[in-house]
Amino acid sequence: MLPYAAYLRVYEPVTAFPEPARTLWTAYADSRRRPRRIHALAAEHREATLRLAAFPPEPVPERESRHAYVRRSADMIYVSPWETRLRSWLAFDRFVAALPAGAAEAFVPSAVADGVVDEFGRWKAAGNSLNPHILSSTWHVPLAWFVAFGGAERCLLLGEPATGEAATGEAATAERKSATCFGENPGRGPATAAVTRTLIYVTAMAEARRRVAAALRVVRDNLGEGTGETTVLAAGQVETLGRWLGGFHPRALVELDYGGLVHLLDDRTLRADESVGEIRVALEAMERGEAELAVAMYKRLLARWRPVRALESAN
Repeated sequence: MLPYAAYLRVYEPVTAFPEPARTLWTAYADSRRRPRRIHALAAEHREATLRLAAFPPEPVPERESRHAYVRRSADMIYVSPWETRLRSWLAFDRFVAALPAGAAEAFVPSAVADGVVDEFGRWKAAGNSLNPHILSSTWHVPLAWFVAFGGAERCLLLGEPATGEAATGEAATAERKSATCFGENPGRGPATAAVTRTLIYVTAMAEARRRVAAALRVVRDNLGEGTGETTVLAAGQVETLGRWLGGFHPRALVELDYGGLVHLLDDRTLRADESVGEIRVALEAMERGEAELAVAMYKRLLARWRPVRALESAN
């Protein structure tokens, strides 16, 4: 079972990477040995599990990952590097900060933790970027993430394709839809394989930035810098998202992947999930001064996501 986490990824055109990374990622995209998109989350999870199950645990890998998520569109290769080492450093920082003083030692020996902190400090001192191509969120999708997308940009796949001779046409259709959702070119290397349970949104960077900027303006004009649960969106969250998106190539692609969260929601709930549209309606209502409609949309979002997030503390 995959982690109950959602992911926000930026795929930059391979031409945006300096050499030798550009050549390496171009060759990687055509490699038959790389994890295909449908298996990539499981491959990431396996790597992390093996590191954390070691003795002593290895919260951060010694070397940066050479893997990436790959999309193809209009004959262009787009790449979202896993950046496992950077993301592990950032996650370890958040993990330690969320625990009482000294509690982290129950999970990671102090000698290992000190080594992780020292190495990250040297890495930052060298001037390296702290802007990963992938953000993750456990047990829920942050409301601000929905702002970057439109309802028509959703791709939903439920379960496995049917089997048997009678289902050949249905399976082929499902496979083509899988290839479209995952942005893989089935003509290059192994096909994307069987359909998996997935909910994904994909949009152009220019559209994502435009939507986030417009949402930030509406939120500030109507809610100020409020952060409580009485607000539909916190301005700080939207601003942080916009700043993160601004660190990448203007012709990149942005992808919201429900990841392992799809296993907490049944088919009916996934089909009915209109979180992106509800955020859009709430923002438009705020802009028109229709507070009741904005609150109604927010309550619908809470009704969908509160039970999912509550599972984090379930026994």
